[in-house]
Amino acid sequence: MSSPFRLRIRQALADANLQRALDNNAARRNAAREQVFSSLPEEFERMRQRAHQVRAEVISNLERYLAQFETQARRNGIQVHHAACAEQAVEIFLNIAQAHHARLIAKSKTMVSEEIGLNAALERHGLRVVETDLGEFIVQLRGEHPAHLVTPAVHLRREQVGETFREKLGVPYTDDVAEMTAVARDTLRQVFLQADIGVSGVNFGVAENGWLCLLTNEGNGRMVTTLPRVHVALMGIERLVPTMADLALMLYLLPRSATGQKITVYLSLICAPSGDDEGPQERHLILVDNGRLAMQRSALREALFCIRCAACLNACPVFRELGGHAYVGKEDEFTPYVGPIGALVSPALFGHARFAHLARASSLCGACAEVCPVGIDLPKLLLRVRAGLGSDTPSRRKPLPNPPTSIAIALKVFSWLASSARRFQLAALTAGLLGRLLSPHSKWMRLPAWTGWGMTRDVPRPARRTFRRRWKSLTQEEEIAGFKEDVEHSRAISEGGSTHSRSPDRAASLMERFADEWRALDGVFVFCRRESLAAKILEVLHEEHETTVLAWQEAYLPDGLLRELNAQGVHIIHRADAHARLGLTGADWAIAESGTLVLPGDAQRRLSVSLLPEIHLVVLEAKDILPDLPAAFERMRALTVPGIVLVSGPSRTADIEMTLTVGVHGPRKVIVFCLEPLEPGNE
Repeated sequence: MSSPFRLRIRQALADANLQRALDNNAARRNAAREQVFSSLPEEFERMRQRAHQVRAEVISNLERYLAQFETQARRNGIQVHHAACAEQAVEIFLNIAQAHHARLIAKSKTMVSEEIGLNAALERHGLRVVETDLGEFIVQLRGEHPAHLVTPAVHLRREQVGETFREKLGVPYTDDVAEMTAVARDTLRQVFLQADIGVSGVNFGVAENGWLCLLTNEGNGRMVTTLPRVHVALMGIERLVPTMADLALMLYLLPRSATGQKITVYLSLICAPSGDDEGPQERHLILVDNGRLAMQRSALREALFCIRCAACLNACPVFRELGGHAYVGKEDEFTPYVGPIGALVSPALFGHARFAHLARASSLCGACAEVCPVGIDLPKLLLRVRAGLGSDTPSRRKPLPNPPTSIAIALKVFSWLASSARRFQLAALTAGLLGRLLSPHSKWMRLPAWTGWGMTRDVPRPARRTFRRRWKSLTQEEEIAGFKEDVEHSRAISEGGSTHSRSPDRAASLMERFADEWRALDGVFVFCRRESLAAKILEVLHEEHETTVLAWQEAYLPDGLLRELNAQGVHIIHRADAHARLGLTGADWAIAESGTLVLPGDAQRRLSVSLLPEIHLVVLEAKDILPDLPAAFERMRALTVPGIVLVSGPSRTADIEMTLTVGVHGPRKVIVFCLEPLEPGNE
């Protein structure tokens, strides 16, 4: 009788819709990744080595960094809880919910919540839990689990999503992605406004200052951390970086690896409770162990370096055929961690006996290790799982492998053949001859279909000449030419360049570079004189047939701007209003290299102003444009605010068939009014 894992494999291979969806996802993700990595400030391999060192330092000294991070977070006013296991994490959350008489929970995407089974546990206690990430919302409606770490609904075609919305939401059927996204926006808006508790994950915790970093594109992550009165963040204890400089390094690599972006639309830095009568009066952080400390002491500790970018899933030829739902335990149990990294994390956290077989869903081709932004040696770790090593077997002197009997016999035969050069050479020649004869491409023999030969994977005909024979036949000139090519490639990398083309105009001003990057993100850039700013804003109001603006307090906008708008009949409000269609803010800084705005949030500069309205107007001083992310982080050290958000264009999603749609839960349009620099002496 076939195992649940094998049955899932057969089902995945036979599902034509799934195969098309997976091929589309992998092709687009990998193409975007390849293109965007050429814009790194340094050569990728150098940055990856540094990132590997940072992650290795954190995991080696996890208890120390965890204590430092907790101390700083508590000083900031965040209530920190420790959960040794999934059950304890759920119990802590339930206690928080009961203390606030919560009934409605709005969740943004968090893999830890999937790991601990949070939704099902809360629903058993009568709480309503709503996933607000578009992909998670879709799979929740379908009663499914996420199929990918980054793109939860990767397994679905648009027609399937349209049918799900028709059946579950009672809307007319459509397969237009923009219309379906609008349906989700309208459905979830009231959830954000009425939720008693907002739940988020944490991409990184910064040990030196206790800040939480959250990366999102749609705006739902900002909604659940900005609007409800209580915010609960779930974080695996390994997701730490020592400093803000280390965070900047990770942020160069994670979005590029995950979604092919220089930076996500929203980068939220959560520092403290709101300190205002709007937004979260309490912030809770649940630090989840659930097997991580045991994993730290095991042969699989390097898997804790993972930053959950899912690049290994998109590169893996096995995952690209199976999808995430095929990765199940021996009893058909779900695991949120799939693909190459999931084949390591699942047995380490949930039991070697239940999930070790997932490590065999790999060709060990090394594609996963090649794309990993923190340099995890995934094939090496997969072999360790196959050898019987896991977090629940830390002290075993001799690991107990878990191969099927047929593979164990085959390995013994191979070992006997490989121990003798003559036997190995003879076996290679024989295998090549038989392979050419029995291949599905053979002109002389075709095996019956019932044998299964070549039916579930590509089996090319073996080459006529072995690698050894081909190598020996190389001429000296060919060897020299190849050697020279390798030397030139190495020299280009060692000089800090890249074999990929780079085309930034280094002579361009920071403002010009920012404007180019901002427009590439579908943002609108308007350069204007100070005396014409109010007129430019009034033009937008007239175009949108609006007379009301939700705005920051006057002290953080150009002097006299709000008074001038008010004199022209514009109604200015400062408290969050779900009906306000335009929001007006300033920006403390902007980042030229990625087209990013930096907006602090406090009682005078509410983050809801840049989030709730569908059109966001931003006033930026040209002098406040900085070259890069590290420069911006250095400026932020002096800020003492509850939160900071970095905005890179209007909100967007690609959760349905990788089709980009602008305008989800955050603004659909963001207009930057960049003011010319003041004349010397007038600053």
